[in-house]
Amino acid sequence: MSGEEVAVAQPEAAAPIIGEPMDINTALPLVVRKSRAHGGLARGLHEAAKAIEKHNAHLCVIADDCDQPDYVKLVKALCVDHNVKVLPAPSAKALGEWAGLCKIDSEGKARKVVGCSCVVVKDYGEQHEAVEVVQQHKD
Repeated sequence: MSGEEVAVAQPEAAAPIIGEPMDINTALPLVVRKSRAHGGLARGLHEAAKAIEKHNAHLCVIADDCDQPDYVKLVKALCVDHNVKVLPAPSAKALGEWAGLCKIDSEGKARKVVGCSCVVVKDYGEQHEAVEVVQQHKD
């Protein structure tokens, strides 16, 4: 029985504690998910470029493992020209999951995740702690 108790205690420790201050690694996925829920997310190069050029973008998230340097250079140049903050995501699969490019199974796990190299937040939705953490984050 003590082995089962240890296995149950580990997931509880992995969950973020509500009273502690939020860091950028926990705030960024939350901001992207909330933005998606409010319809303020542009996914992919075409949608991202349109949102940035129309001055609708507040934040741009680029996957670290994007293998096309021209893609990254174009998005970063657009963001610099239009004063949009650029933040990195750990991987394209993680960014795709945050952006809703996946299927959710009956257990609540993401399945068939499609990678996404670039996401632009056009609307944060409601103001919450994660938005302020992302806005105050310096590169």
